[in-house]
Amino acid sequence: MNAVAPPLLTIARARELVLNAVTPLPTESLPVTEAGDRVLAEELKATGDVPPFPCSAMDGYAVLPGPAERRLTLAGESRAGTPALQPLGEKQAIRISTGAAIPAGATAVIPQEHVSVQDGEGEIVTRAAVREGDNVRGRGEDMRAGTTVLRAGTVLGAAELGAAVAAGAGRLTVAMRPRVRVLSTGDELKAPGEPLGPGEIHNSNGPMLVALAEHQGAACPAAGRLPDDRAATEAGLAAALQNADVVIVSGGVSVGPHDHVKPALETLGVEQVFWRVALQPGKPTWFGRRGNRLVFGLPGNPVSAAVTFGLFVRPALAALQGRGPERMLESEAVLATPIPRNPDRDQAVRVRLERQDGRLIATPNGPQGSHMVTSLLGADALALIGAGEGELAAGATVTLEPLPR
Repeated sequence: MNAVAPPLLTIARARELVLNAVTPLPTESLPVTEAGDRVLAEELKATGDVPPFPCSAMDGYAVLPGPAERRLTLAGESRAGTPALQPLGEKQAIRISTGAAIPAGATAVIPQEHVSVQDGEGEIVTRAAVREGDNVRGRGEDMRAGTTVLRAGTVLGAAELGAAVAAGAGRLTVAMRPRVRVLSTGDELKAPGEPLGPGEIHNSNGPMLVALAEHQGAACPAAGRLPDDRAATEAGLAAALQNADVVIVSGGVSVGPHDHVKPALETLGVEQVFWRVALQPGKPTWFGRRGNRLVFGLPGNPVSAAVTFGLFVRPALAALQGRGPERMLESEAVLATPIPRNPDRDQAVRVRLERQDGRLIATPNGPQGSHMVTSLLGADALALIGAGEGELAAGATVTLEPLPR
């Protein structure tokens, strides 16, 4: 006798159960030069003022404020890394380079294009008025010592690494990268580029899910394959659970006679947290845990796998690293065309976004079948269409979710 299927969970409830199961990973200290794309685990404060001294914003001459036309005596030079030693006197100017320290006594810089140099006379003639503070970067103008520059949970991109170095950091405490293992199920799957026999298809889900996991900061080897055999499936899952923080299985989580993933996971002590979500595509999504190990059983159709990765796996990988979930710059858009609704499930529709007359317009990106991987190409977001009868009319407002990349 077949067991009764559990009720369908809402997307929000399924995501909540996933996040409740997450235990953040430990941290490690890395040289700042090796911390790119990692997630900062501790707030970073500036160790000193940035700039650490008043400096010039451009090439020119350090001077005192004054009227447009003045004749000033050249009294030295201040270069980046080699400040002028002598203070500036009245009716004097000191040549200065961008970023060089402002000499003692000077309070402004006149750009070199506003100056005529009197060759052989050691003098300059100014052609523009100068006010106090002109073209001077003040000490601490960018950062003040002790102030927070980067907060915990920040993804360390190029700008963040530059700011960290400017703030005085040589090493950064970051979350460890989640170890992810991707396994695709099915005897019909062939490796990329291999010739296909009758009934065979290429394993597009494996490379796609590995790339999605790596983009979220995970360490993920090439995808493996589980044949339609119970013993082999159990052995492959056992090995994955030994070496990964997150196991992602594509396919094999439904109720067919060759779907061995769920019974194999049960035998291996993985507790089922939920199975089946009120989502199209993605209804047979499975999630479980063994200790701190997380296991996701994603549908085998490529669009379903991508959508459920974005809605459930991506938030888990972010939470493991102490990072908040990715959000859209704009959370809503207006439908360009009507969309038939599913009476029982919310739909995640792949859409293109464009702005028209001040409104963000969402247009379905081609046919929306769960097997149509081309519907992901050129799409900008997922539009969530609530369950219901009839169709959602053009002009209706829909919620946007980030498209997994």
